[in-house]
Parts: sequence; C-alpha cells; structure tokens
Amino acid sequence: MLRKIRITLAAACFTLVTLLFLDFTGTIHAWFGWLAKIQFLPALLAAEVGVVAGLVLLTLLFGRVYCSVICPLGVMQDGFGWLGRRSKRNRYSWSPAVKRLRYGALALFIAAIAAKAGSLVALLAPYSAYGRIAQNIFAPLWQAGNNVLAYLAERADSYAFYTVDIWIRSAATFAVAAATLVGLGILAWRNGRTWCNTVCPVGTVLGFFSRFSLLRPAIDTSKCNGCELCARNCKASCIDSRSHEIDYSRCVACMDCLGKCHKGAISYTLRRSSRDTNATAAEKTTAPAPDTAAMSRRRFLSVTALLAATAAARAQDKHVDGGLAVIEDKKIPARQTRIVPAGAHGLSRFAAHCTGCQLCVAACPNGVLRPSGGVMTLMQPEMSYERGYCRPECTRCAEACPTGAISLADTAEKSSIQIGHAVWVRQNCIPLTAGDSCGNCARHCPSGAITMVLSDPDDPESPKIPAVNTELCIGCGACENLCPARPFSAIYVEGHEVHRTI
Repeated sequence: MLRKIRITLAAACFTLVTLLFLDFTGTIHAWFGWLAKIQFLPALLAAEVGVVAGLVLLTLLFGRVYCSVICPLGVMQDGFGWLGRRSKRNRYSWSPAVKRLRYGALALFIAAIAAKAGSLVALLAPYSAYGRIAQNIFAPLWQAGNNVLAYLAERADSYAFYTVDIWIRSAATFAVAAATLVGLGILAWRNGRTWCNTVCPVGTVLGFFSRFSLLRPAIDTSKCNGCELCARNCKASCIDSRSHEIDYSRCVACMDCLGKCHKGAISYTLRRSSRDTNATAAEKTTAPAPDTAAMSRRRFLSVTALLAATAAARAQDKHVDGGLAVIEDKKIPARQTRIVPAGAHGLSRFAAHCTGCQLCVAACPNGVLRPSGGVMTLMQPEMSYERGYCRPECTRCAEACPTGAISLADTAEKSSIQIGHAVWVRQNCIPLTAGDSCGNCARHCPSGAITMVLSDPDDPESPKIPAVNTELCIGCGACENLCPARPFSAIYVEGHEVHRTI
C-alpha cells in the first residue's frame, strides 16, 4: 500500500511539473506553478526559509521521500529503472557508498554557486537538469502533437487548437539536454539511483538528514531467510542483506523492498522500535567510534551551513516587413552586454540566483527568452528580439521563476525598469539606404523614447531618422523586433549590467 501511494503521488507531481514546461497557454502555471517553488535548490536560492525547513522536516520524518516523489529528475530515473526491471528482474545489488565522490560533488557545487559559475550549477542541479530535458526535448514533441490536432481541427471547421512555432532556442543547450537524458537513462536503466546517490548535491544534503529520520525501513532478522530479494530490488543499492544493514543516507523511501519481501522481514517503522531489532544491534556493533561520527557530523554540518549561507548572501545581493524589404530571417546583433529580464536587477545578481532550469523560457509567450551559449552563463536565459519583444504588461517569467532570479511586484514596476537602451545603426536604416519613409520603431515604442527627426536639419525634405532618448528607453526590444531592415535591424538593444529605474 505504501508503495502504491508513493507511486501515485510521484506520478502526479511528475506530470504536473512536466506540464509546467510544456504548457504554452499559461493555464498550468496559474494553478500549479507552486510545484516549481517547492523544489529544494530553487527554494534555497530564493531564500524561502519556510519551504527549505519544510523539506528538511519532511526528510527527518519520512526519509528521502523528496527524491522519490517531488523531484522530477528522480521520478524520471525511476521510470527508466522500471523499464530495466522488466528486461531483467532482481538485477540490483548492495554497493558501498562512494563518499569521496558524493562530498566532492557537493563541495564543487558550493564553489560553483560562490563563484557564480551558472553553467556548472545548472549541470549539477537536479531540477535544472530535468527542466532542460522537458523544455528542449519533450516540449517540441508536445508542440508537434498540438499542431497536428490544430490541422485536423481546422479541417473540421474548429478552432479549439491553434498552431505554434517549433524551434530550437539553443543548439548547445539542446545538446546538453540530449546528453543528460541519454546518460541518465542508461545509468538508471542499468544501476537505478546511482546519479542521485553519488553526484546529486541535493541528494547528498538530504541524505544526511535522512540518516536521522523518524520513520525508516528496518529488517527483522528473526523473519529474514537471507533470500536477498530486498537488496536485489533496491535501486539505491543501500541494503546489505548479509549483515542486515541499510544505508539510510542513500535510501529514497521508494518502498520497493517492502513489496518484494515475502516473509514480512522488512517494514517501514518508527526509528525507536527498530532499535529493538537484531539488525540495529548489528548496526551498533559496526558503527564508527563516537568521536569519529561526531567529527563527520560536524564536517557535514559545516558544509551544509556554508551552502545555506552562500545562497542567503546571493539572495540579498512577429515578423513584419512593413512593405519595405524582402522578408528574411533576422540575425542576432553583436551585443556587448547581454540582456536579462526586468526583475533580475542585473547580470551579477541574476547569475548568482539562476539555475538554468528553463522554466521562464517555457513560460515566455513572446519567444524572447532563450538559453545563453556563453561559457560561464551556458543554459541561463537571456533575451533576444528576433521573434518578438518583451511586452511591458507581461510578467510571466517572474511569475514562473522558482529561485527569485526574476522577481517583480507588478507590471507597473516592470514598465519603469531599464534593462537596456536602443542603439541606432545608420548604415542599416531604410530611409537612408532605400530612400523610403519608415518610422516603425517610433510608432511602436511603448515608452515614447524614439522620435523621428530630419537626417539633415538644414534640409526639410531630407529623410527622417530615429532619435533615441536613452533616459526613457526601457530596452523592451519593440523597435529592434519590428524594424523592417534585414538581416540586421537598423536599431537594436544593448543590455545594462545593472538595471536602472526611470
């Protein structure tokens, strides 16, 4: 029964979190956006003390149920493991914990957060890893299915569906997502939860607390017949059936072992009652000396405190041609400073908080956000205006962001934030290159920062060209996106390292 409850809850959480990345209408975000905000690492980086404390308390009570129910990457690995079990039953076995790799990966992760190495943080963070897979691989398939339904509906004179553009926002991020999916799939299919118990920093942190959980699986040696079915079905490889010991730091409370034991020798019970079993007695005889255990505990607590302190410190801190040019794909201008959304406050703070989970990219209705291809910012979102522009009334990215990397009070606040400023490129401007009047940039500027002036003040018949008031420009990109010049716009947005307020 416990296993069925766990599987039901895990399936529900996994489905809803996945839909957050697939839904392009915003409906799912309105109802279940909170599921992204209760992920451990995003909550830690957002300094959501209540959420983090709740997850730690959950672990202290029930063990690492977070990893087997709430974490989408963990549930996905369980799916691959289930497929592996169908091909070969009873294929797992106990293996000792690789502590050097576990704590080494955690130390590297903490160093990456402190150094604002967003690429490395995104690679190791479990929620971000799953977000890349969902956004870059699952979402295009979902959109293709939607477009097929839209085609069929149109033939039936129905408009229940509408077509959406399918495009790869970043080749580098897609490659990383594909490699992650294949690598984790093979690893989970063959060895179960190896990634969670050797590399994942969240698993390592929660594994420490799960050692002291109130409820835990326990082996009753008086009933055990030594069949080893529990160990051979433990995807965490944490059950040593010969010595009747369980490594609770690696146990993810999946309850698979309970269902496989035909003698009822293993049960999910209170920690206090488990002390009376022979298994716990054996555990006591093999436990490290008190001083060694205390030193290990203090060392781990210091590392965990460093992670929390670092996170808390960082927490403070439409294609249009206008009838003037041949339509062809726009190219990204060579910006000196990349553009990040309003609410990020600047590049430094954004890099410190963002885990590259791609949820804001999935939520953006205008095609403005896409993963960065930079080495230090790989997979973190940035803005570009080839497919659309950032509408002042839209706050979808801030509503979706689970880490606080993008935070806005309301739309009025967004309209007063300067994320960049427009730059006019004389040699691309159509009034000067083709001799035709334009003014698209001035007509569509929502902040009134662009006015058309005579190119030659002494000649009233000279073509009018745009003049940018950088004090009013908010960097929304409407001018860049709607400029009819191709392949490079005659006006583009240069980002600000630190955002300003009008």
